Amino acid sequence: MLIYLNEKQLNVDNHLHLYELRNTYKANADLLIVNGYPVNGDQMLSPGDHVIMIQRGKSPSAEELESLMMARHTPGVQQKIKKGRVGIAGAGGLGSHVAIALVRIGIGQLDIADFDVVEPSNLNRQQYFIDQIGTPKVIALKENLLRINPASKINIFNQKVVPENIAELFGEVDILVEAFDRADQKAMLTNYFLSNFPDKFLVAASGVAGYESSNTIQTTKISERFYLCGDGIS
Repeated sequence: MLIYLNEKQLNVDNHLHLYELRNTYKANADLLIVNGYPVNGDQMLSPGDHVIMIQRGKSPSAEELESLMMARHTPGVQQKIKKGRVGIAGAGGLGSHVAIALVRIGIGQLDIADFDVVEPSNLNRQQYFIDQIGTPKVIALKENLLRINPASKINIFNQKVVPENIAELFGEVDILVEAFDRADQKAMLTNYFLSNFPDKFLVAASGVAGYESSNTIQTTKISERFYLCGDGIS
């Protein structure tokens, strides 16, 4: 009969019991989930059952993690995500959240640039921890991202983004996320990237500070490959 073990198809004998499956394929697993529910005892498996086996305190292998993500996204979508390479300019309130979200869905590669360090005032809205105060943001963020998905490929650049290094930092990405604070930096990066990389996508932000109603925040398609998110004010 056909079942799914850690979201991979598996042909097994009829009348197979859960503990037999565990002893054969993952004897050290101590958390068993059948069809979405943790189980504490042995039981007979049925055709089509989805079984997840995990060893507490140990990360799933890269192959297992990909199978779990593929089951969530469907294979076609997951393959597109896995092939994607995204650049993030700025690792603060916006950039750190974008990075976390992309790693959680299994993005293929991230290139992150920022020259700042983690400060106490960052902790109320950015994806850092109190013991990371004083650490360069890109280093701290990479640590946190790899805790979420140890198989992630993450390139970090602890430097300020200026016109002279944009091509070096982000020339290989498919999509660039502009996540700066200052309007002049936003304009600099947007103008340079759109002018020099017309075949790549740019997602920029303008007005996501939250001072106005959240109902006014929207995504606007400015051109074929340029999207602007925010209320345009805050």
